[in-house]
Amino acid sequence: MSTFEKREEDFEAKFAHDEEIQFKVRARRDRLFGEWIAAQFGLEGDAAADYAKSIVDVSLDEPGDEDILSKVAADTAKYRPVSREDCLAMLQQCEAEAKQQLMSE
Repeated sequence: MSTFEKREEDFEAKFAHDEEIQFKVRARRDRLFGEWIAAQFGLEGDAAADYAKSIVDVSLDEPGDEDILSKVAADTAKYRPVSREDCLAMLQQCEAEAKQQLMSE
């Protein structure tokens, strides 16, 4: 194996690892956000856990956060309003928390 092939293999392995970490961070962030929004809606226990899971599931459908924000906006009709700005701020906080949790594992 040449030096170039070894470097290419190493780069591909690092890329795959980074993508896996990014996926785990996003999934954890979405769960944490789902738990927070469930609390904002007054959901507890299994209902809160189910709602958090639904946020993770919706997030897997499309890249970006618009699908999550659209779901929350639609669900405010059933529960109580939560502003888009509050949701965006909490998504950032949840992402930081998710990264910290994964780094400490």
